[in-house]
Amino acid sequence: MAPVTAAARLAAHTHPTLIMLKRLLASAAALAAAFCIAAPAAAQWPQARPLTLIVPVSPGGNVDTTARLIAQKLSERIGQAVIVDNLAGAGGVLGVARAAHAPADGYTLVMGFDGPISVAGLVNPAVKYDAEKDLAPVALITTAPVVLLARPGLPAGDVAGLIGLARSQPGSLTYATSGVGTVLHLAMEVMQDQAGVKLVHVPYRGGAQITNDVLGGQVDLGLLVTTSATPLVRQGKLRALGVTSAARVPSLPDVPAFGETPELKGFELNTWTGVFVPAGTPPGVVQTLNRELNAVLRMEDVRQRLAEGGALPGAGTPEAFRAFLGKEQAVYARIVERAHIRQE
Repeated sequence: MAPVTAAARLAAHTHPTLIMLKRLLASAAALAAAFCIAAPAAAQWPQARPLTLIVPVSPGGNVDTTARLIAQKLSERIGQAVIVDNLAGAGGVLGVARAAHAPADGYTLVMGFDGPISVAGLVNPAVKYDAEKDLAPVALITTAPVVLLARPGLPAGDVAGLIGLARSQPGSLTYATSGVGTVLHLAMEVMQDQAGVKLVHVPYRGGAQITNDVLGGQVDLGLLVTTSATPLVRQGKLRALGVTSAARVPSLPDVPAFGETPELKGFELNTWTGVFVPAGTPPGVVQTLNRELNAVLRMEDVRQRLAEGGALPGAGTPEAFRAFLGKEQAVYARIVERAHIRQE
């Protein structure tokens, strides 16, 4: 029998120990790597207290639903609780004002949208904030067109038919929106201007009341964002005449875009939502939130949830979002001036 060398005996005795040591080292390395990945996000919020996402509308609507989905996913990614705080009132102005005047410490966010961010200051002199100066854009979350819905029995099958009907009955047809100066209102002002017709605006406080009164025939037409209108149309409860996007939306493929009507060629006006923080929030927080929100918007389940309601996920840098806001506000300003829209 060949003699067993000292080296062989040492290897035999230490082999299990070496394996265990390697495993421990590998585990430690994995933990260290995970810590290094998570540390930059966690370091932005040194205090173990929740972030607050102000949602400037009542629970249950499309903005609130989107905000709750995003808050849950963001919380999971950054390892910090993100609490939704609904603060409704004045078409979103109250909630946005709260965010605009909150401490710029990284713990307050707001799910802004077109009305209180870009339109309110144009139509309401009582607005006490300047969204461009008092808020910092973080990330565009969604864009979604508006759907024009008709009451049962209205003798118009599409937007072209509606225009013909409005011309034969000038000033008699009524349409409901969620308020003066909303993008829903602006969309109809543009439609009337381009088509040369006149309808009567009936402002409401929310989508549920619009739905009920269109169904009941109290108003001829109603406008809702696709995220609210799509289920109603799919279930056959309401009939859609058109959508305000440049092309048809996948969630409602049989509903024509406004631009398909010759008088409205080139028509496009969509709603949007986005996350903002108070101006002066540390740049590291803004960049971290932007990175993590973009990651959330790439998640397949998130994209599917948004698509089911007819919304498109946003993306891009804070700088790109700021540029987007500038272009949108320029469009809104022209519409408001041309239509002489003012809130009393």
